[in-house]
Amino acid sequence: MTEYTSDEMMSVAAARALGDGMSCFVGIGLPSTAANLARRGHAPNLTLIYESGCLGAKPTRLPLSIGDGELADTADAVVSVPEVFNYWLQPGRIDVGFLGAAQLDRFGNINTTVIGPDYANPKVRLPGAGGAPEIAASCREVFVVLRQSTRTFVEKVDFVTSFGHGTGKGDRERLGLPGAGPTLVVTDLGLMRPDPETAELTLTEVHPGVDVDQVVAATGWKLKVAGDLVTTPAPTEAELRILRDLKRASA
Repeated sequence: MTEYTSDEMMSVAAARALGDGMSCFVGIGLPSTAANLARRGHAPNLTLIYESGCLGAKPTRLPLSIGDGELADTADAVVSVPEVFNYWLQPGRIDVGFLGAAQLDRFGNINTTVIGPDYANPKVRLPGAGGAPEIAASCREVFVVLRQSTRTFVEKVDFVTSFGHGTGKGDRERLGLPGAGPTLVVTDLGLMRPDPETAELTLTEVHPGVDVDQVVAATGWKLKVAGDLVTTPAPTEAELRILRDLKRASA
């Protein structure tokens, strides 16, 4: 069997969640890696949309930021940022929002703003919201990808940058948020999905070589485990080749 890293397993698992023909609002970093892997592999008709106004971007390497010229050079169209948000995102025209996080809680709320309880004097001030709150609110569904530890998977985020499921099922509807919110969380250990009754994230898959106790120990709350827990299929040689080619092109 081909050797691979936990990060490669995470990227491959995240890419597999994107179907051919979908439209995806892509965050920079791990989400962009997964989305570009999907488009180069099983989903050639995946439409990548970046916050800078690039629609249908087809980068030959992983972009450094939403302002990377590679996105504009390879896009089907480049429109203004207000048009991306007002015409494409807010009316619910985008299938999936693909986001990262610094902190994620049991109901899929995302923090990318501050670490620590004091907003004015935080332990760490993070890059901030960008377009993530709108993406989390208005895309038909949201996928989140991040490495798992008790530092990132917390009982309650220090700051709600992007709304997930609030305090449980029904909060999004009460606030009038049109999208379904986070439907999938992909980590370097496994996959989580919201419980249909409570919206609390539940472990549904573990990656090869990972046991449940390892995932539970890396989670900052009492993690629920699905009764029909399965193991994620290992990356194929083709998936790893595409992923590694992308990363070499970006080096």
